Amino acid sequence: MPYVEKGMQVGLFGGSFNPPHAGHRLVAEIALRRLRLDQLWWMVTPGNPLKSTRELAPLAERIRLSETVAEDPRIKVTAFEAAHRIRYTADTLALVRAKNPGVEFVWIMGADSLRDFHRWQRWREIMMTFPIAVVDRPGSTLSFLSSRAAKTFDYARVDERDAPLLAHMRAPAWTFIHGPRSSLSSTALRLAEKR
Repeated sequence: MPYVEKGMQVGLFGGSFNPPHAGHRLVAEIALRRLRLDQLWWMVTPGNPLKSTRELAPLAERIRLSETVAEDPRIKVTAFEAAHRIRYTADTLALVRAKNPGVEFVWIMGADSLRDFHRWQRWREIMMTFPIAVVDRPGSTLSFLSSRAAKTFDYARVDERDAPLLAHMRAPAWTFIHGPRSSLSSTALRLAEKR
């Protein structure tokens, strides 16, 4: 795990990043700015349990490409989940919490992930572990409102104006952050590569 100190505000941005692209960087930059984070951990996962691994590039390649895409020095590319043989986000967050007392973490995800969030292993536990920032993605702005997770935890939604305070809040707490959106997608980039 990247080095942190007590009192720091750190964003956790996980994904397969297969491949990473400027849209991922945009989400990371928006999160750094709007949440006033000291660091953002760009967590390259061994693989998403909800997705096929057939087209998954090797972890080392995805790490290397992520380091190329993530330009801000506050963005720390890491793949500690592989070293700990972690498959599920709930386990990742439990490990992060145990190893980093006194650090204020925020889980960051794109709005497209919120749509299917209720399919994640122990998704309610994730909502109860750290505050969550959902960053707008093209085509997902309206669908997030009808997602099961958004409805279930509607009472814990924080106004976007209070996003800078999110790291200090006790979970469950989440906000939706609007901003510039990129239409890039890893799936589309992989399909274009095949042509």
